[in-house]
Amino acid sequence: MRYFIKLAYNGAAYHGWQSQQNAHSVQDELEKCLSLKLKQGIRLSGCGRTDTGVHAREFYAHFDLPMPFVGIESTDFRDKLNIFLPADIVVFEIYAVSTDAHARFDALSRTYEYHIARQKDPFLLQQAYYLFGDLDLSSIRDATSLLFEYTDFSCFTKLHSNTKTNDCTITEAIWIETDEELIFRITANRFLRNMVRAITGTLIEVGQGKLSINEFKEVIESKDRGRAGFSVPAHALYLVEVKYPKELFDSIGRH
Repeated sequence: MRYFIKLAYNGAAYHGWQSQQNAHSVQDELEKCLSLKLKQGIRLSGCGRTDTGVHAREFYAHFDLPMPFVGIESTDFRDKLNIFLPADIVVFEIYAVSTDAHARFDALSRTYEYHIARQKDPFLLQQAYYLFGDLDLSSIRDATSLLFEYTDFSCFTKLHSNTKTNDCTITEAIWIETDEELIFRITANRFLRNMVRAITGTLIEVGQGKLSINEFKEVIESKDRGRAGFSVPAHALYLVEVKYPKELFDSIGRH
């Protein structure tokens, strides 16, 4: 039996989602609690990675059991699991899927948001990146629109990343204004390591007048990380949505 688990976490205390040697991860915590409750070793496969300090308001993982576990999809099991989990991780739902469903490879898109505080606010200190000074949001939006013209985002990924391709298809990239924040929202079929933080930092430099729109375009075309702007801090980045094919959920009545 294969099960999907829908969860969220505050990543401040973790070295990202994925297990790694000598580092505290969200995956480790969740596997430990699931193994305890199910009385067998559980290994999770996540829908992706998040860097150290990055949060997820929506995240999916899957795991396998040799046979169905009675009550695993119940709210009672979920609530008991949440009691054992740290306060910064919450499970929303567990449900059975087909044995070939995959949390990572079946995902159609992922959406991230980066939150920038518009004024100094001690209550947003750990949730948003406070940036002193005004930004030219019109120029930022003009530069953001250029992202749709490209698929190779080598200039916005960490050097020596072990990926077969740096191609991504961006389907949404917008800036949302609220009284307290500027929010950069971006959706793509896949993301490279550090990609959203590097894009955000480079767009900020456009808004500060350090880069022109044409120079931003040249950065993308250069495929050179050294030409792009700084990476904004991780604590203000959130994975907010992961989309799957509708048919993956049809058999269990969820959408």
